[in-house]
Amino acid sequence: MEIREYTNYNSDEILRLYSAVGWTAYTADPEALREGYDNSLLVLAAYENDELLGIIRAVGDGATIVFIQDILVFPDKQRQGTGTALLRAILERYPHVRQIELVTDNTEKTVAFYKSMGMREFSELGCCGFMKC
Repeated sequence: MEIREYTNYNSDEILRLYSAVGWTAYTADPEALREGYDNSLLVLAAYENDELLGIIRAVGDGATIVFIQDILVFPDKQRQGTGTALLRAILERYPHVRQIELVTDNTEKTVAFYKSMGMREFSELGCCGFMKC
């Protein structure tokens, strides 16, 4: 597996990935998704040969805060180390950033994954989060 910067946006493969994981709010507005990618701090992709396995997309300033907006792996490629490699690549890229944050589904699987990567829930840090929907 190779992790590299995702610099040439390919709408077909990105929409296929988001559809495969059921993120239809993104696929319903492909132009907004493209704009999100264009304005991201960093997008990394995992490849096996030339096959896209997954993506991680970060937003923020890269100095004081990095927010992991998206981390997606094709369902048939999950639980094979792709998500771990993508998240590690972001953490290694920004070792001095004090706040690396993300929001995810509150499932046993996702919570266990992020905790295994050294991340902590906001409540463990005496914090809470808010979101305007």
